[in-house]
Amino acid sequence: QVQFVESGGGLVQPGGSLRLSCAASGSIFRIYTMGWYRQPPGKQRELVAVISSGGSTNYADSVKGRFTISRDNAKNTAYLQMNTLKPEDTAIYYCNVPGSGGSWGPGTQVTVSS
Repeated sequence: QVQFVESGGGLVQPGGSLRLSCAASGSIFRIYTMGWYRQPPGKQRELVAVISSGGSTNYADSVKGRFTISRDNAKNTAYLQMNTLKPEDTAIYYCNVPGSGGSWGPGTQVTVSS
């Protein structure tokens, strides 16, 4: 089973940027569609960005135009570039294979506040 470790979160002012990384174990990372999720305080986890094994991407309306998902199969890593951050982007961010039912990593906290 593939496991994930997220990193790159932190405290940033509104309008700022962060780049999250998702390191995956296993040599077959390249065949998976990958997703970035987030769980705001007191709310359910939601899917915000998806990238297929071939590089096709899709985004939730709330982040479209501000977030960019990418992947480096040679490094078994997925990324989430987040620009023009808003306070409502504050959440714990996770990566996983959508619909797989796989275990979740520790996540990385993103806090957007002045």
